Amino acid sequence: MSQAPEPADHDHQDRSGGGALAADFDHDPERFAANQLATQNFSIVGDVHDRVADRLAKITNGPILDLGGGNGTLAKSLAEHCRSAIVVDRAEYVRSAPRPAVQADATRLPFRSECFAAVAALWMLYYLDRPAVALTESDRVLRPGGTFVACTSSRYNDPEFASVLPHWGEPFSFDAETAPEIISDHFTITEVITWDTPAVRLPDSAAVALFLRGRGLSADEASLQAGRWNVPLTVTKRGCLIWARRG
Repeated sequence: MSQAPEPADHDHQDRSGGGALAADFDHDPERFAANQLATQNFSIVGDVHDRVADRLAKITNGPILDLGGGNGTLAKSLAEHCRSAIVVDRAEYVRSAPRPAVQADATRLPFRSECFAAVAALWMLYYLDRPAVALTESDRVLRPGGTFVACTSSRYNDPEFASVLPHWGEPFSFDAETAPEIISDHFTITEVITWDTPAVRLPDSAAVALFLRGRGLSADEASLQAGRWNVPLTVTKRGCLIWARRG
């Protein structure tokens, strides 16, 4: 599965025992852009946003909230199905997302209760030291029986780069190892899809450098490290996608 950016640095502590990943999008936009570009250019399995959009378009009729939706990857995929979403993100790049888009915090949503048919939280709950607060808000704005979907990576994601990725193998606040349990405190889980598969193929050292830049290394360090690996290189992705509903 391809995915949105996964910062490597840890920040606050969550009750799950892991820290939140550093939300660095505003002060390091080049890293965010590098990750998106690497996904677009080198994924060999497709983007999870497209798969979620396809399913949401089939199973929901009402308004959709794209929580932590960044610059609108899910919203753009939904548009291909003639569906729209309200994109919410606290980072500045939400201004470039398809409209309607709102700059707001996932833990304090500016919407009335029970107004959405679905809430998607893709690759974003790990930026929160207390993801449960955002899940409580998601539950509040969802209609009874509404769909909730979230995805995250494993703490053991990208094992080929374990030696250079900061904090590789350490738990974080919403990783694939703990996400189902955390979500089950708020919603009824209907399906958990897991993956551990070759998903990204990096053809040369420039591609490796771009990938590592997107995963949290500085531009200089990413370029320095890129020469350590034989190319082409296939990278293993590990994570999960969780479908649930509000009771």
